[in-house]
Amino acid sequence: MSSERRRLIRSGTRALWREGRRIRGYSFTDFLHGYVYARWPYHYIGWAKGDRRLPTLLKPLVGLAAKLFLREAAAGGQDAKRAYADRYHGKVVPTDAAEQLVSLEEPIELRDLERIIPYATARDIVMNDPDHIVALECPCRSGAENPCLPLDVCLIIGEPFASFVAEHHPEKARRIAREEAVDILRAERDRGHVHHAFFKDAMLGRFYAICNCCSCCCGAMRAFRNGTPMLASSGYVAALDEAACVGCGACVETCPFDALSLRDDVDGVVVIDREACMGCGVCVAACPQDALSLSRDPAKGEPLWIDDLVQAS
Repeated sequence: MSSERRRLIRSGTRALWREGRRIRGYSFTDFLHGYVYARWPYHYIGWAKGDRRLPTLLKPLVGLAAKLFLREAAAGGQDAKRAYADRYHGKVVPTDAAEQLVSLEEPIELRDLERIIPYATARDIVMNDPDHIVALECPCRSGAENPCLPLDVCLIIGEPFASFVAEHHPEKARRIAREEAVDILRAERDRGHVHHAFFKDAMLGRFYAICNCCSCCCGAMRAFRNGTPMLASSGYVAALDEAACVGCGACVETCPFDALSLRDDVDGVVVIDREACMGCGVCVAACPQDALSLSRDPAKGEPLWIDDLVQAS
């Protein structure tokens, strides 16, 4: 590539391409999809949610990238939903695990993660320069009519993603320290929002972001409720100490997955739908009586145990 062309192409774009070329089977189509997704996330996500009101010049590019991404899903039906989820999905993580993800101090490379993320494309997690973190205005919230606030709660983690987003979205993204990232996670937990570690084929097939999702604005949570298995459980399920529960209903009101309810026949007892519970821990933080905790459930998959994974890498 000539020096003149290099000046025309931003450094973040070059880094994304170089990183992709290290991956066996990575194609220009993969790069195109990842570039469009990260370069115009607000338009892309709007398109995916059915909003076709794109700028004229972007319509063919965004449409092409999304169609390439969903080529396996063209037939529709349940197979299409599975194909979509296999290529773009999130792992629910409790706050302590999310804090570990943003607090890593050195690059790590993790392999064979089928046991951790139960989707076909989440085989690798690679985080280069994990202390490079960018807070991005959430594309889902930004596109909502009455969005939840604040907006800048999407955490882009590691390279080349952090630099790409910061470079291409200077008005909507800002670099932050690990301490502020942890503060954002805790504040979002207190608002009753869920941490998702997101993976996407087009983003080099690996972990690239922690989204802090509300059930009203988040496109992934909406898709999940509509039967697209985009979210994997944390590996935990809520557990109740009935002796401590006073039946205040705070946990029921805040549960983003509608997994909790109050029994009509027994005062002060919460019922936990273990099938619906994703182990996010929002109810645990909301309970004023400390009557709830997270309990390991092997049927829910493996937790994202960062410490163990780092030691094994």
